[in-house]
Amino acid sequence: MGFIKKLFITVSVASVAAIGAFSWWAKQPLTPAGSAPAVPFTVLAGSGVGAASQQIAEAGIPLNPWLFSALARVTQKAGRIKAGSYELKPGTTPRRLLDQLVRGEFAQESLTIIEGWTFRQMRAAVAANQGLRHETADMSDAELMSKLSPDFKAPEGLFFPDTYLFAKGSPDMQIYKQAHSMLMTHLNDAWKKRDPSLPYATPYQALTMASIVEKETGQKSERAMIAGVFVNRLKTGMLLQTDPTVIYGMGAKYEGKIRKRDLETDTPYNTYTRAGLPPTPIALPGRESLDAALQPAKTDALYFVSRGDGTSKFSDNLNDHNKAVNQFQR
Repeated sequence: MGFIKKLFITVSVASVAAIGAFSWWAKQPLTPAGSAPAVPFTVLAGSGVGAASQQIAEAGIPLNPWLFSALARVTQKAGRIKAGSYELKPGTTPRRLLDQLVRGEFAQESLTIIEGWTFRQMRAAVAANQGLRHETADMSDAELMSKLSPDFKAPEGLFFPDTYLFAKGSPDMQIYKQAHSMLMTHLNDAWKKRDPSLPYATPYQALTMASIVEKETGQKSERAMIAGVFVNRLKTGMLLQTDPTVIYGMGAKYEGKIRKRDLETDTPYNTYTRAGLPPTPIALPGRESLDAALQPAKTDALYFVSRGDGTSKFSDNLNDHNKAVNQFQR
């Protein structure tokens, strides 16, 4: 056998072995399956595959940057890597990691907004979330709303309570935009299905009613009845006389108990001294409260009082209501 032929065979065998080894490496876990925890890393904006590979290795992931760059080029994915924050989960192979970078499967964070929270509580939760990039921290509520919607100045009630997923490092404005958009979608959908006899001139008034219903009861089954009582009061010109609006109007002065003087102290939110709905919502209502405000129960009830067990006793007249108050409250 001639030298050239031997050399060709040797090179061919070596190439096959190298390709086999490279293919084997691409399918091997970078960290053992079942190991903990996931390793966070960031690919900076403008990074090519070489720089990205180096950044991943520098984050503490046992990745050979040269081999990974070669894998990206061989598979023609080198130019499709997306910058962002990621996590390498145990058992991830180089090939799977490359797919993760190409698809932009960023590290997921979450933020939960609770039904009945005030906007102040929502802002505090957003500010405390370490997964977000805080760009709105120095904005006033009015400045924040001006960037979200020209139609509203006061932010209360205009954000939907839910759990929101986002890529780690996302701007906090993204949460406000998502929550506001979701609220408007649910509100407009409920408005289209509303009872035409309701005493609301605008969807915003219905939202205000929904926020009152949200704060008046934790019993989902009673929300339509609570809304029915307040709708009846609006239609007959009665004062709403609902404590949650008084509490909201008291602001920081509220210390856990309403006194007689609080009910007599006039504020824009005191529904014992002012007729009709308050000027804005008083909390962030959920879907059930929105539905209750726009599809209230058909009832003659004008009063309700807590039984002390989380449920309410409803009455059609003041005499029966006073009896219920004596029975359950006094």
